[in-house]
Amino acid sequence: MRILHTSDWHLGQHFMGKSREAEHRAFLQWLKVTVNEHRIDALIIAGDVFDTGTPPSYARTLYNQFIVSLQQTCCRQLVIVGGNHDSVSTLNESRELLAFLNTTVVGGVSETPDDEVVLLKNASDEPAVALCAVPYIRPRDVLESRSGDSESDKQLALQNAIASHYQTVFSKAAEHNLPVVATGHLTTVNGQLSESVREIYIGTLHAFPASGFPPADYIALGHLHKPQTVSGQEHVRYSGSPIPLSFDETATAKQVVMVSFSDSPKPEITEIPVPVFRPLLSIKGSLEAIEQQIKQVSTDSDLVPWLEIEVASDDYLSDVQSPVQDMVADLPLEVLRIRRQRNTRSASLVREARETLEELDVSDVFKKRLEDEPLEDDRVQSLTRAFNEVLDAIHHHLSDDLNDDTNDGKPVSEEEVAQ
Repeated sequence: MRILHTSDWHLGQHFMGKSREAEHRAFLQWLKVTVNEHRIDALIIAGDVFDTGTPPSYARTLYNQFIVSLQQTCCRQLVIVGGNHDSVSTLNESRELLAFLNTTVVGGVSETPDDEVVLLKNASDEPAVALCAVPYIRPRDVLESRSGDSESDKQLALQNAIASHYQTVFSKAAEHNLPVVATGHLTTVNGQLSESVREIYIGTLHAFPASGFPPADYIALGHLHKPQTVSGQEHVRYSGSPIPLSFDETATAKQVVMVSFSDSPKPEITEIPVPVFRPLLSIKGSLEAIEQQIKQVSTDSDLVPWLEIEVASDDYLSDVQSPVQDMVADLPLEVLRIRRQRNTRSASLVREARETLEELDVSDVFKKRLEDEPLEDDRVQSLTRAFNEVLDAIHHHLSDDLNDDTNDGKPVSEEEVAQ
């Protein structure tokens, strides 16, 4: 039995004014080929299929076309669980129809634990693995709020409630006397975040400890975009996003994870590298150093490389845009962001020199507002957790209420959520 674990596709991502459609299309074509090459029996997508709860029409088309075309491969089953970026209603709206295409969709936590147990079949059409298809868990899914509890009490209660939900689903899965795989979409303790990962707070809980997971044979996680194991446990891991979703992810190779079950008590885990479909490069230095680095950029890829330029200079330059644009004028390159970094003793001046208003989202603005107040660290952390909880609730309520007709097929941005 061979399972392929992937997550965080973020179909429909709007990246600095650019669509990722071409990259996602290339990845999905590569994924179908990879499924056949490695004789994959089941494919698991561990959340954040879409970048927003109201994905643009082309993202929905890519999603539907992939599911249909997967029927022409050796893959017998596709399991999709919801992430924090996904709308439960958007994923579930086609659940019954997709079931006829060997696809199981678990958009949100179910009131019946059995609904989150999926039996995965091998090439002989026999059940070979019991899957705990646990999606992104919201506080209201597993816990009733109680007045009078301290912040630490609330965190502990929620952590225990999530662990209890996992254990309940795991117990149902274990009844089948098969190897057990579990999914999850959350931040784990000591998980490595990247620039494109929006910090999620499940209520007041920022990170879930690895000890809270059930003793499954493999745990397929989503949410963090950098592929990584959890607490040094090889069988608990994030597959990461298949394409870099921010410039700081480019240094990490992308992958999907193949999990093979045979007669061995432990699964064999194989990392399969994902090709780079469009290079994203972050170039820093003086104008002279930047020019030399630009000349060394490979242009062999099918898609034009995207660049982020950070100009470091002790001298005041009234215009850094023009000289950089001149450097790439005759090259098959596209510069998406140019910013200035000045060496100065003032941290606030460095921050302002590096940032432009269009780069800030509502979370950045809130953070900067807190920095202007003489608050203790504990107070800052408490306010930040409360803000993220409110923002997450608003985001998902708005996503569930809107559809392509009311929003002309455009994704809801965090700025629109804030409004």
